[in-house]
Order: sequence, then structure tokens, then C-alpha cells
Amino acid sequence: MLRTFRGGLLIGLAVAIAVAAGAITYERYDTKTLKRTLKRGELLCGVNKGLPGFSIPDDKGDWTGFDVDFCRAVAAAIFDDPKKAKFIPLDASERFKELSSRKVDILSRNSTWSMSREVNNALYFPAVAYYDGEGFMLPASRKIDSGLDLNNSKICVQDGTTTVLNVADYFRANNMKYTEMKFAKLEDVVKAYNEGKCDTLTADVSQLYALRLNLSKPDDHTILPDVISKEPLAPVVRQRDDDWMMIVKWTLYAMINAEELGITSKNIDDALKSKKPDVMRLVGTEGAYGEDLGLSKDWAARIIRHVGNYGEIYDRNVGAESKLKIPRGLNSLWSNGGIQYAPPIR
Repeated sequence: MLRTFRGGLLIGLAVAIAVAAGAITYERYDTKTLKRTLKRGELLCGVNKGLPGFSIPDDKGDWTGFDVDFCRAVAAAIFDDPKKAKFIPLDASERFKELSSRKVDILSRNSTWSMSREVNNALYFPAVAYYDGEGFMLPASRKIDSGLDLNNSKICVQDGTTTVLNVADYFRANNMKYTEMKFAKLEDVVKAYNEGKCDTLTADVSQLYALRLNLSKPDDHTILPDVISKEPLAPVVRQRDDDWMMIVKWTLYAMINAEELGITSKNIDDALKSKKPDVMRLVGTEGAYGEDLGLSKDWAARIIRHVGNYGEIYDRNVGAESKLKIPRGLNSLWSNGGIQYAPPIR
């Protein structure tokens, strides 16, 4: 079936004629993002301006974090060099516009996948990299241990994010009142909370863990156990960019499959010698799955060698090996009680 284009019947008819005449193919759109990236020699990645554990530059300007490593994985798949990823910090209010205008090739910055964002902004969210949800942080001195006790709170929230509607829905559903304090920039949200201008800060739970590290006295603040929304965080690409979307999506799936198969950055050389069919397909010693993406046979092996599997990336940035120490929870593999699940490479 033909896709439906904005612009109505005449455009659809013109496309149908072109397809019938062989002027264009209709298997997938190709907007040549991969070709432009190869010609440029680097991947342009839009990231959060500074969120510990996810994307933050050090004093030398070197970026680290979960979202940063995902972009490096894409660069490794394409160039066999994770250093070919260039990071462009973007505010929440400008991220989708800058992606649409091609300032970046991909967004990898704690962006929630929602229907309106995907449809109204002509975007694709290829796959969920991190399952999250909105929560609350407040001074421990308030002695509150449930979101249901937040009636009449003064809440700081970042404008232009899904958290604004989520907190409104939560308070309305529970017949509670609150005073909203919205700020365009995340640093202004945190500054207002740290200065006591509001008594509660709401954001994704992972973000709260990260933001707490930057407070003057982190141990004086508690994150409530309540999770009031679904926040599937995903990389973002442009619509009508299907070939590029496939590369981004299967980069994530390769890392998840690698963890499930026990393939890590430390044992990738042994995996390349394996005779197990599912391992051989992943690392490229059997089949032409890389070529089907427009990449090399060893595209997934490049990712694992240079960046690691999903578990390695999680643990060192936000999990057990990091300062945040966020439990895997929903982000555990499906075989370990979580919901991270990747389609097979076959």
C-alpha cells in the first residue's frame, strides 16, 4: 500500500504514477542521511546540555553519559570509530526544531516518545532506549513519603516537557491543589528549587537522580517512590528517513541482543570465533545483515567492541558502577524481570 501524504489526492496520484513508471521505488524512503554523514565524516548528535549520567561535558569538553554512548554506538557502527560522534547541546524547547532543520542527525537526550510528538513534528522514535516515569523530589525535612501528601505544594517544572501535563493530570485525578512554577531552561528549574522558591521538583525519575547530585547538599533531598507516568525515552530521527531510522533502531537492538547473548566489549574477539548461529548473525560472520542496513558485515561487532552492550552502557553511566546507582528495574532484560526486549537478528 502507498503511504498517505499530506497534500491530498493529487500528490498521492502523482506518487502512484511515479511508482508505476518506475521513477521511484517505494520500499523505504531514503533522504540520504547516511550518505551525508559519511561525506561529512562525523555524526551530529543532539544531547541534553548537562544531565549527569546521561549527557554531560567535563572540564575538557569531553562528553559522557548513557545518551552520549548511544550516539557513539551509532558512530561506531558507521565509521568503526566512536570518536566520530559530535555532540550538540540542545534545550528541550529547541530539540525537535533543530532535528527537523537538520542541525543534528539524531536526538539522544531523554526525550519521551508520545503520539503527538511523533505525528505533529514528523518524527520517528525508533525504539525505547530507557523506560522511565515522572516522579517527585523534595527536601527530606518535609517528611513526606507519598505523592498523595503533596497537596498545596509549590512545584517547579520545566516548560515544554511532558511533565507539565503529567503533574496537572496527577493532581486533578487525586483532587489536590498545587502551585506551578514553570521555567524554560532546566538549570533555572534546579536553581529555583535549590533556592527554596518551590518545595518540590518534578521530572523523570532518572533525571531527578542526576539533578540531585548537583544540589549543594544531595543527601538532604529525597525522591519519592511514586511514579506517575510512562516516559519511554527514545532516540529521535526525522520521518521520511526510513533507512537512517533502521540504522538507529538496530544499533540499540544489537546492544540489547548482545547483552542477552553474553557478548561484551571484553569477549567480542571470542564471539567472532563462535559457531553459535545467533552469535554469528550478530557479529557478522554469517549472513548479510550489515549490508542490508548499508553498513559493513561487522557493524554490530564494532558497536560492542568500541562501546559495549546495553548492560555495560547502563551500568557505567547510571547503574551500579556510576554515582547515580539507579536500579535496572524495567530496564532489565525481559529474561531478568524487566521489559527490555529486542527483536532477533535473523
